[in-house]
Amino acid sequence: MEKKLIYTGKTKDVFALENGNCLLKFKDDCTGKDGVFDPGENAVGLTIDGVGDVNLRMSIYFFEKINAEGIRTHYVNANLEDTTMEVLPAKVFGKGLEVICRHKAVGSFIRRYGDYIEDGADLPEYVEMTFKDDAKGDPLVTKDALVALGIMTDEQYEDMKAMTQKITRIVADDLKEKGLVLYDIKFEFGYDPEGKVMLIDEIASGNMRVYKDGAYIDPMTLSELFFA
Repeated sequence: MEKKLIYTGKTKDVFALENGNCLLKFKDDCTGKDGVFDPGENAVGLTIDGVGDVNLRMSIYFFEKINAEGIRTHYVNANLEDTTMEVLPAKVFGKGLEVICRHKAVGSFIRRYGDYIEDGADLPEYVEMTFKDDAKGDPLVTKDALVALGIMTDEQYEDMKAMTQKITRIVADDLKEKGLVLYDIKFEFGYDPEGKVMLIDEIASGNMRVYKDGAYIDPMTLSELFFA
């Protein structure tokens, strides 16, 4: 099938397919700084052989599980031989939105609210959204602001929040079976031509904070443990 490059990303390239779908090509490039892998960085810092493959494998695993639960995603199929994933076309909200679900108070949550909660304290499937804006440090945005700015409807917000909590539960339960504890996870959502919300992008170890026996597991080690 003919494909046309439409976007070159930090860790994936996006192609348009003849059938109207898109093809994501997973790369071995990783975000980081000074040769050190860091999923929170906004620039490619190094290349690690096999990262694209393991990120695709984990994405396939979870997308198939989530689709089976009747939750809308952009996933159609994947080809491990050429590290690609075929997906449904989707529009992003605004210029891009990240959705975080937190089970534990860590990271930026503690930096913001540490006066009111202990580091590592339990959170009740807390969902927050940030604009993808490197220059502004990915600012938090409220539901009221998203609706007032015309970025999404009230219904789309509530759908996205409920989907985020369900998907996080699926991922957390799976990790728990492997003796791993999910602290928080980051997703991206888009919407189809009818305005229906769907999970997009990937579900990989670099998008989640996971601990084992109280110790943080870095994304590369997490991928190895996950598929051990």
